[in-house]
Amino acid sequence: MLTPDVVIVGGGPAGLTAASALAALGVRDVLVLEREVEAGGIPRHSHHTGYGLRDVRAVLTGPAYARRLVRAAQSAGADVRTGAMVTGWASGGRLRVTTPDGLLDVAAGAVVLATGARERPRSARLIPGDRPAGIYTTGQLQNAIHLHQQHIGTRAVVVGAELVSWSAVLTLRSAGCATVLMTTEHEVAESYAAMVGAARLALRVPVSTSTRVARIIGRDRVEAVELVDDRTGARSLVECDTVVLTGQWIPDHELARSSGLDLDPGSLGPVVDTALRTSQPGVFAAGNLLHPVDTADVAALDGRHVAQAVVAWLADPAAILAPPVAIHAADPFRWVAPGLLRPGDPAPPRERLLLWADTYQRFPRVVVRQQARLLSRRTLPWPVSPGRVFRVPWSMVSQVDPLGGPIVVGLG
Repeated sequence: MLTPDVVIVGGGPAGLTAASALAALGVRDVLVLEREVEAGGIPRHSHHTGYGLRDVRAVLTGPAYARRLVRAAQSAGADVRTGAMVTGWASGGRLRVTTPDGLLDVAAGAVVLATGARERPRSARLIPGDRPAGIYTTGQLQNAIHLHQQHIGTRAVVVGAELVSWSAVLTLRSAGCATVLMTTEHEVAESYAAMVGAARLALRVPVSTSTRVARIIGRDRVEAVELVDDRTGARSLVECDTVVLTGQWIPDHELARSSGLDLDPGSLGPVVDTALRTSQPGVFAAGNLLHPVDTADVAALDGRHVAQAVVAWLADPAAILAPPVAIHAADPFRWVAPGLLRPGDPAPPRERLLLWADTYQRFPRVVVRQQARLLSRRTLPWPVSPGRVFRVPWSMVSQVDPLGGPIVVGLG
């Protein structure tokens, strides 16, 4: 039995940053449980640059960024245990943990869930066709190349045009595999227009929009994919030996679900307030478990943000919280995080509401209402786009009435 002040489940950017922040606030006994053999999360096997800009004010490769966060947490005094799989909740709210050294029960003063998110595999995407080798998600691809030095093919089709899709292209390139086509079902590529243009020129990758994979062909190894143009119905075959399925993120929420936490039906992550408290007292959540998926440094800033609320809970678990006001997403948004606002609480991390949309709009006019009352209406200079988080300034909900009913965020 271990009895730390705080246990953090997940040793990625959010969990490690939370551990460092808690130590800086005077919490002495912080335990981080990471199921992989090394802590650091997704960045540790994502070897391209671009990590750390918002949180550590540096531009690093994924592995360098991961090592930096691990060192910071350990230097702050956190006990970072790897190979530690949390398998469920025991009686009394304890965590049951399987480790290389045996079974543990962990009874902590507070729990922070920072289990992150993952891409949907082929089975969840219902892509028809054969079942050959050579089909990966981005995470599986990066693990195969950077952690296990496995051989990848020579011609790849990348399905999806999100930021992570270009990460897959860079990973393929480092392994000597050319990306012959990137496809997306959306009318506009999900990544930022400037990035798509620069990537097309620098990496010479054609991007096909309004296109979906109708079939994967191959007996032992992928041989081709059949594509359908949703605008015309035309079908085409693209020869390749590798298919990388990117995006379509879902949270690693099994532990949150098994504990009975309230889950958002859109994101499938825990519902939290702006202090990142969940529906269960003493249990908090941070990172891409809540908003699948944002960048690693934004997830890390969640970890920094949640530390204040955890410290307040440890100091006074019996404190009475104000009743929350629910925040809902309206079409075209699928989810909003955080989903609750309590009077007197701080603004959310980076003073932003995070939303996810299924359609593209270049100059979105955001409308925030509380019941029939208009709280704010503003045209924002950044687009709403599928495949990436849309950010709404917290100031747009600053005039909320604590007794006025749910808030709805949409376009109008």
